[in-house]
Amino acid sequence: MRDSFYEFRTVTIPADVRRSDARQLLTAEAEYGRWELARTVLYEGGARKVVLRRRAMRVASTLGAIG
Repeated sequence: MRDSFYEFRTVTIPADVRRSDARQLLTAEAEYGRWELARTVLYEGGARKVVLRRRAMRVASTLGAIG
């Protein structure tokens, strides 16, 4: 079984962005970038910080095996 880990991406959404627009942005990231929602923080002023994650594979180098 291959060893896998997650890579993370933080997206900050300002308070003036409508909820439907934020949802559309995150849906596009999920569909095309294979990101999934890991955590959401809603700040007092209405801004949102969203942490996305996706599974990444660790690949062993094969450069030393040549020859």
